[in-house]
Amino acid sequence: MPADITLVNLNMLFMRYAQEIERELHVPLGCLYLTKALEQAGFAVDFRDYQLCPSDTPFDMEVFTNFLADPAPVIGLSCMANLLPFTILAARALKDRWPDRVLVLGGVGPKGAEETILRRFPWVDVICRGEGERTAVELMAVLRGGGDLSAVAGISWRRNTEETERHGQDAHATQETARHGQDARATPEVVHNPDRARIEDLDGMGFPAWEKVDLSKYAGYGMMTSRGCPYLCTFCSVAPVWNHQSFSRSPKSIVDEIEFLHRSAGVKLFLFQDEFFVSGKRHVMDFCRELTRRGLDVTWKAFGRVNLMDVEMMHAMADCGCLELRFGVESGSDRILKLVKKGFTSAQTMEVVPPAIEIFPRVDTFYVWGFPFETMEDFNQSLFQMVSFRMMGGRILPSLLSLLPQTEVYRQCASQYTLEFCPFLLPEFVFTGHEVADAGEMDIPPQYQAYFRLITDNPDIFPGFFHVDLKNNVMPKLELLRQFGFYPQGRV
Repeated sequence: MPADITLVNLNMLFMRYAQEIERELHVPLGCLYLTKALEQAGFAVDFRDYQLCPSDTPFDMEVFTNFLADPAPVIGLSCMANLLPFTILAARALKDRWPDRVLVLGGVGPKGAEETILRRFPWVDVICRGEGERTAVELMAVLRGGGDLSAVAGISWRRNTEETERHGQDAHATQETARHGQDARATPEVVHNPDRARIEDLDGMGFPAWEKVDLSKYAGYGMMTSRGCPYLCTFCSVAPVWNHQSFSRSPKSIVDEIEFLHRSAGVKLFLFQDEFFVSGKRHVMDFCRELTRRGLDVTWKAFGRVNLMDVEMMHAMADCGCLELRFGVESGSDRILKLVKKGFTSAQTMEVVPPAIEIFPRVDTFYVWGFPFETMEDFNQSLFQMVSFRMMGGRILPSLLSLLPQTEVYRQCASQYTLEFCPFLLPEFVFTGHEVADAGEMDIPPQYQAYFRLITDNPDIFPGFFHVDLKNNVMPKLELLRQFGFYPQGRV
């Protein structure tokens, strides 16, 4: 049976170091849920996980197009922000090679930049926003039946005109568009259909399409226990994707999936990657009781939230196999916590993290640094807290601020500051795998200079690769982090 859609996972953790390449394979959960929904609706899905491309040069376009040989009439590409530039160029290569295919972007990567992407890159036909399980089914029905795209909620698209169709098939025109960030001849009409209502009954979605992958090939098995987060943290790029609404699976549904995968595929370690596993004490305690009742020999890791945790919950989690608890602390300064709308104080952090370090084999604390409104006094308060937790045995994971388009902090900074690109210093959130890490800094190989020119030519699409006030804000803080051993000593 010929496929109706080729669905490609481009969410990759691929890093080049001075002497080696490191790749980490994670189960492509979002694409597998999407595959399940499409197949249940009667569409044939050709799923391809680009993480499994064996090449050490996966960003070579010939390698990519060979991996995508003989695609279906519709090609869906799912990416995060770090590989959005590559995904856009990969989409151009696909359109050049198969000009009759419809190219659809999805995932977190395009969020907040849909309008600009569709205007500047005419080879991208449709962008799906938010949850895709229902949107993709309706979109495929319209594409297969020749219906009206304006009837599909949750998509942004470019209305087809003779002019834009011609540009979409003209390889020379598309190359110039990518090089300069725009095509002066094309004036497409970009249409944003209304948002789609969220899926509230997550239990009703069933399990992902596990039969499409060999679970033994993946290092970690991630599970969805909830979708969305109601908190308004101004730097967060994930909660806006879900419109700051959160829905959770029942404890029984979560443990049913754990038991199925443990017994059928031998999975023993589960990663709860969603931000809102700890949505409330009763929910967590019910989950722990259900997991204990089943008597499964499994372990798991999860994210917690400082203002929603207590010692009783943490003991219950550890007693039923939780090996690692992760906290998004972000700052040790109450002033910064308030400005970024974190929802708790540094005193609450100090009440929760130290006992967690005593209870769990590992506790991770995440910090964001480099806010332009973060004074050195604010930063030093964070640094003091980081050093304190490290001395207690916690693992400290600082991340340089990444200004993604959907975040409130980006909207604030874009109107007040000049964005600066630094080729040897990229925020951790947007490491792409093109650059080479060496002594804590980045080198951009000559063959990828054009790739990064696409980024620097389009700061409004890729602001996550940029900084605010390198001289007075970023570099002095980086130097202190290096002095205290949180970053390797650099060459400059």
